Amino acid sequence: MYFGDWTYILVLPAVALALFAQFRVKSTYAKFARVAAASGVTGADTARALLNQGGAGHVPVEKVPGQLTDHYDPRKKILRLSEGVFGSSSISALGIAAHETGHALQHNTHYGPLMLRNNIFPVVNIGSTLAFPLFFIGFIAGAGGRVLMDIGILLFTFAVFFSVVTLPVEFNASRRAVALLGERGFLNPQEIGGAKKVLSAAALTYVAATAMAVVQLVRLLILRDSRD
Repeated sequence: MYFGDWTYILVLPAVALALFAQFRVKSTYAKFARVAAASGVTGADTARALLNQGGAGHVPVEKVPGQLTDHYDPRKKILRLSEGVFGSSSISALGIAAHETGHALQHNTHYGPLMLRNNIFPVVNIGSTLAFPLFFIGFIAGAGGRVLMDIGILLFTFAVFFSVVTLPVEFNASRRAVALLGERGFLNPQEIGGAKKVLSAAALTYVAATAMAVVQLVRLLILRDSRD
């Protein structure tokens, strides 16, 4: 059977990594959210200043509800910061604000991996939605469903590729953030270490997501071959 087969064992390490990554990012964020930066500037002020200095002053900075909901929207060219980051002067807030600003600066300078990710997103979004239903239909259809299984695997391969491309985008944004925070004096040398820990924890969630995607792809390939 598709659900409950032995290949689920392959997914368990990736699930464990994902759970650990979620725990680490939340705990690290909470720890440094309680430590105020000596500069006293807020996440919103940091983002605004870095955008202006980086030649992306046209990008607005908005506050959005929720925790860790911070993101840069490349379609609308808007940088959105969560309530806990927008008005906070904590090390966590400045690190996250600078990281999201890094994405806006990537977009402004046409950073290759980001532009590739943005271009393939529409296809990946549709493909990832259809991949598993098509594979499942083909799986239960038996030998005659091989074509559907192959289409499902192909669509999911695009999703895996998207996840892999996301890694350099996120790592680069974090490197930019740490460098900018230090160069512009938003964080002193002692505080930079805390920002690095927050961003490293966040990066681990993307590594875990990629690992999960790769393992799922391997699992689909094994299940397809089992129908021969």
